[in-house]
Amino acid sequence: MVKAATDLSYCGREVRKYDNDHFLAGLFTPADRREATFALYAFNLEIAKTREVVSEPILGQMRLQFWRDGIEAVYEDGPVPRHEVMEPLAQAARGLELSRALFDRLIDAREADLDDAPPADLTCLVNYAEVTGAPLVQLALEILGVRDAAAMAAGRHVGIAYALSGILRAVPFLARQHRLRLPDDLMQRHGAKAEDLFAGRSTPELRPVVGEIADVARKHLAEARDLRRELPREAIPALLPATLADLHLGVISREGNDVFAPRVLLANPFRQLRLGWAAMRGRY
Repeated sequence: MVKAATDLSYCGREVRKYDNDHFLAGLFTPADRREATFALYAFNLEIAKTREVVSEPILGQMRLQFWRDGIEAVYEDGPVPRHEVMEPLAQAARGLELSRALFDRLIDAREADLDDAPPADLTCLVNYAEVTGAPLVQLALEILGVRDAAAMAAGRHVGIAYALSGILRAVPFLARQHRLRLPDDLMQRHGAKAEDLFAGRSTPELRPVVGEIADVARKHLAEARDLRRELPREAIPALLPATLADLHLGVISREGNDVFAPRVLLANPFRQLRLGWAAMRGRY
């Protein structure tokens, strides 16, 4: 199932290296839509890493503006900027008539990453997960030709759940940069301290914060799955990140909501099997 690196396009190689979860899910996309899917996921990589590759917010805004201008060129039939991701993305967006609003939403959402202040509360965190996660799943559904309301609703819930699981797994990585994405009100309520996180210390006070966020992610997974009977089977590949979110949340739970536990940070060896089993059964 996993193709050799030499058989992959630039976008496929980038996604395989830096976003292996979505790469594995993308392999279940029909062959004639797979490159479009990899272009979408590679685009998401480019905008998501903005905060990591710039030293000042103004530079991040300039980087995001490049992508805004590129998307505008795609939909205004202008010359597309030369870029290894922009060119195949333009081909996919034009050829499959993907929704510009979803691309704009993804780019705008990444401006929040340029502000290192933590979200004020859980609602703010879920809103961030929605704007960074849901449009990605919904665009993947459009690539598959699935655009009905039930599929878009399921995509929203899957996007939120997967983004929340990713935020939890990223806590140690962000802490090393003195960044925090956990809600301020939850941290205060449970007595968890940012200083401990930044020092790489896992504390008992942090675990209920993680637990509450994980519970919200599971709720969104349940709501996505309640819609399963209303969805065509063609939608399944785009929704497979739900299976991966389940795996990640399961590991976090088994580690007692300790996101610093080594197993939480390791790639799950059963991901591809679980994805294959889910896809074969038409589940997510």
